[in-house]
Amino acid sequence: MSERADVSGAPPPPPPTTEPIPQPVRGGRARGNLARSEARAGLSLISPTLVIVVVMVVLPIIWTVSLAFQQIRLLNLSSAGIFGSYTIDNFRGIFTSEGFWTSLWTTLIYSVLGTASAIGLGLVAALALRKAFRGRTFVRAAMLLPYVAPVVAVTYAWSTMLSPQFGVVNYWGQRLLGWDDPIAFLSQVSGEVSILGLSFSVPTALLTVIAFEAWRSFPFAFLFLTARLQAAPATLEEAAKVDGATLTQRFRYIVLPQLLPTIAVLSVLRFIWTFNSFDDIYLLTGGGAGTEVVSVRVFNALVSRGDIGAAAAQALVLAAILAVLVGLYLKRFATREEQA
Repeated sequence: MSERADVSGAPPPPPPTTEPIPQPVRGGRARGNLARSEARAGLSLISPTLVIVVVMVVLPIIWTVSLAFQQIRLLNLSSAGIFGSYTIDNFRGIFTSEGFWTSLWTTLIYSVLGTASAIGLGLVAALALRKAFRGRTFVRAAMLLPYVAPVVAVTYAWSTMLSPQFGVVNYWGQRLLGWDDPIAFLSQVSGEVSILGLSFSVPTALLTVIAFEAWRSFPFAFLFLTARLQAAPATLEEAAKVDGATLTQRFRYIVLPQLLPTIAVLSVLRFIWTFNSFDDIYLLTGGGAGTEVVSVRVFNALVSRGDIGAAAAQALVLAAILAVLVGLYLKRFATREEQA
């Protein structure tokens, strides 16, 4: 056979090679290279956002902390540096000031009542618009107007309506409710209210700004709760209705337990935003008539007195108090919700 192959002119087979056959790369090594490559790609993708966060968030926080421990005013701000002469006089002045504790107590009342009122109104609106009817989409869209309207416009409208001279609220109150004198809702510290023969004093201006906060913020809660109600299965309520459960029982034992996680998240978010709120109160009352919250006090220290160090110190105290309150919530309630 070999002689015939040679006669036919076919090339001889190649000689056996002695070079080593390349072995495949180990799987762990390949996965490590792939992971490093993906990490480099991910870092290159997030690096622009990381730079923006560092420049816009981290550096201002470091600068604020530095200013809080220095005696800095607006006149000598240009000479202030990170490695200046540090002191705790700003914090000593805050904690020994009676006005700070009063404004902190006002902030807590405003935040708690404003958050609870906004979520309560949002829950009522979500339940009222749960069933389908003609024009429900239009009504739901109208519910968002207080939240999306410019804050300057709505505060001007409220100031005009609540004016003791020409406000529509006092006009109809004197004619329909029998008010003897017009009420200065935004400039009166307290007023006497009589119910069933009992007279007591209420903080008029503070309750007014709380009502404004509830009215302006309830659409946010309304959106969250409406979405959760639509995602909830209707079979549970139908079964309870067949078993004879009343409307109150169905809400208490079926609807409300499904809404509690959403309400908890809303409570945290709304409390944080309300605790830091500034523009609503400042545009309505300017912080007067017993409505000076800590954020307004920080603004006044910065703008009116030019005391940048005191303003930065109060801002840090405000952030620390808020962090403690949110941390307590996460420790006590968030774990229960995850287990539930």
